[in-house]
Amino acid sequence: MLLIQSLLEPSFRSSCIAMAPPAQSQRSTSSSQPSGKGEVSDLKMQLRQLAGSRAQGTDDSKRELFKKVISFMTVGIDVSSLFSEMVMCSATSDIVLKKMCYLYVGNYAKGNPELALLTINFLQKDCRDEDPMIRGLALRSLCSLRVANLVEYLVGPLGLGLKDNNSYVRTVATIGVLKLYHISPPTCIDADFPSMLKTLMLKDPDAQVVANCLSALQEIWSLEAGTSEEASREREAFLSKPVIYYLLNRIKEFSEWAQCIVLDLVAKYIPSDNNEIFDIMNLLEDRLQHANGAVVLATIKVFLHLTLSMNDVHQQVYERIKAPLLTLVSSGSQEQSYAVLSHLHLLVVRAPMLFSSDYKHFYCQYNEPSYVKKLKLEMLTEVANESNTYEIVTELCEYAANVDVPIARESIRAVGKIALQQYDVNAIVDRLLQFLEMEKDYVTAETLVLVKDLLRKYPQWSHDCIAVVGNISSKNVQEPKAKAALIWMLGEYSQDMFDAPYILESLIDNWDDEYSAEVRLHLLTAVLKCFFKRPPETQKALGAALAAGLADSHQDVHDRALFYYRVLQYNVSVAERVVNPPKQAVSVFADTQSSEMKDRIFDEFNSLSVIYQKPSYMFTDKEHRGPFEFSEEIGSLSVGVESADKVSPAQRVEASDNDLLLSTSEKEESRGPSGNGFAYSAPVYDGSSVSVTASQTQLEPSFQNQALPVYTPQAGLAIDDLLGLGPPAAPAPAPSPPPLKLNARTVLDPSTFQRKWAQLSVSLSQECSISPQGTAALTTPQVLLRHMQSHSIHCIASGGQAPNFKFFFYAQKAEELAAFYLVECLINTSSSKALIKVKAEDQSTSQAFSVLFQSALSEFGMS
Repeated sequence: MLLIQSLLEPSFRSSCIAMAPPAQSQRSTSSSQPSGKGEVSDLKMQLRQLAGSRAQGTDDSKRELFKKVISFMTVGIDVSSLFSEMVMCSATSDIVLKKMCYLYVGNYAKGNPELALLTINFLQKDCRDEDPMIRGLALRSLCSLRVANLVEYLVGPLGLGLKDNNSYVRTVATIGVLKLYHISPPTCIDADFPSMLKTLMLKDPDAQVVANCLSALQEIWSLEAGTSEEASREREAFLSKPVIYYLLNRIKEFSEWAQCIVLDLVAKYIPSDNNEIFDIMNLLEDRLQHANGAVVLATIKVFLHLTLSMNDVHQQVYERIKAPLLTLVSSGSQEQSYAVLSHLHLLVVRAPMLFSSDYKHFYCQYNEPSYVKKLKLEMLTEVANESNTYEIVTELCEYAANVDVPIARESIRAVGKIALQQYDVNAIVDRLLQFLEMEKDYVTAETLVLVKDLLRKYPQWSHDCIAVVGNISSKNVQEPKAKAALIWMLGEYSQDMFDAPYILESLIDNWDDEYSAEVRLHLLTAVLKCFFKRPPETQKALGAALAAGLADSHQDVHDRALFYYRVLQYNVSVAERVVNPPKQAVSVFADTQSSEMKDRIFDEFNSLSVIYQKPSYMFTDKEHRGPFEFSEEIGSLSVGVESADKVSPAQRVEASDNDLLLSTSEKEESRGPSGNGFAYSAPVYDGSSVSVTASQTQLEPSFQNQALPVYTPQAGLAIDDLLGLGPPAAPAPAPSPPPLKLNARTVLDPSTFQRKWAQLSVSLSQECSISPQGTAALTTPQVLLRHMQSHSIHCIASGGQAPNFKFFFYAQKAEELAAFYLVECLINTSSSKALIKVKAEDQSTSQAFSVLFQSALSEFGMS
């Protein structure tokens, strides 16, 4: 008591000083907030006055004051200065007051470990109270302090709590042991609490105490198993037959949460023979009719895992669990329906024939959220077979006119998937072609992509499909994937489409307006295919396409155009065999998930893995979260160190989904003698000065049928003239803009960087490659910081570790002091890729800065 008084005296003196009412101007005008320190000081004074009072009605007054304190604490106001007064007022038998006091103490004890010492005396005293409710609440609050230097005060009350006559106190004590373990594992193990929990688990009459013991022991032994052989043995002992049967025989006594824990343990048990399997399944049969979905899913997991080695019984299990799952889907909330549907989808993928007769359960309802509808559409594609395809496709075609555009798109894709997995596709193809007549952009776009895949698998349908596709104007197709599909068909079936060369020519004329590299790549290939089938009509278009491709800033587009140019120079017949070889129909399209991946998800049945449709390690282990999985918070990164050597800039390298055909060095260096014995130089074009002239030269037989084994300047000029790529007789090219110069001595503080980053919009977002030397050199963030500093690009923050790194850079334009460039750079060394996001105050120079930044990045590790 003297200790408490000595600790309270200084705070009492400070509170007396603070009791003077503050000036009115300093008070907040908000009605929902206290008016500053004055009101907290008033509360402190009132609590002190009531601390030692035993007058009638004191507890009621304390309640009102405690409610105010808790309400202030709830809205985020710091009332930690009332800690001493709240502890003094806790000396009461009113359980409501004690609950509020425990709530307050638990909130502020961890941040004020010295003040938390004040609570030990009254909490230990309450742990010996006659009322079991107060004993349990006090023990729970004592274990919730989570202050490392107070663990010695927890051992005694926990030991008494585990032996308490009241089940509520024992329930709290079992969880308290787990809390103690997380604060100080050696203290928990030395006090022999795990063995006490094991005894309680096997002998306690209260089911909730048994469940808490099981949960706490599983967590403790799992964490200890890595360092202790005894812990490993104890964890394996859970999976013994006596323990499993003991828990199963009491499963009806447990709460729903506890039943899920027990069932999860049973799923890991390996029975000794088939009789044990049937005994366990008979014991759990009634759990399949449980009202709680979690219990039903946990029971299903047990049934499925126990019968994996018994094929006949396993199939019967599918039949048995089908009805409970379909019942759960139609009852409960939409979120529960989605969770159950996700598990049902996994089972449908593994055994579609067993669910083919229940396809109507997967029809979409008008009031269902889009995520449920999307999953049902996937399930309809899985259960479709010869007997139900017509009904399912008819239903899906109704969804194509849905006002929900994403669901309409998914329904069209579903029809296409069914067509690709069925043998009789006559009716389905007719339905798909009817979609093209709906005159809705998104319907046309999705259908074009599907028609392309259909033609790859069923070439015999080309005549019917091309007749409809030929009526679609390319101007009405804007989505990149759809436009790429249309261009593919124009090149592949140009002999059947009269206007194909002219449509391709019009697309090439608008080359600069096409932002998608995927479309430009398909356009290069399609025009070359068309050239081999209809040379006179496509000659001009091919020359224009190669010129535009060679001048393109995208790495893959430039490389493909350069490759086509070279192979045409070498041998036209070889070029035709490369670009337009004889094709076989595609029998099976690649699945997005491997069978091994699906098996791993099945092993993690009744977990988030099924919801995410990926194994748990892919979203729990940091190294599997993707190449650029970082927090957006700049404050969590460290400030960079800067200064290093200078390196010469290099050409920008920008990667895409396609493989790079040629290395950067091969394009940039002056070409010398090649490995096949002849020398040549590819033409270099400036996009601003290229003009393609229509050549009147007719195709000569020697060009069509004979190879050009040796390239000479005369031969090169001949093919250039033939394709309209000859040296243009045009005015001198316009002077290139002056190179961007950066301020080497610019300074930007972190707060200003964060403000600018929040205000500016993203100018460019690009992915580029890093050289193998740079990948090997990037062992720590500081190595790259010094390199970029030499290019006047400074780092404001950096973080991460191999293989993922994150950097925030900034630079300033030399001519304008106000023009800053901010960069977020995410680097994955395992894939040698960097994702760059640029924000610029001067938007017109953002592309030039991006080139400069990537140039500096590409030279990293080269010196």
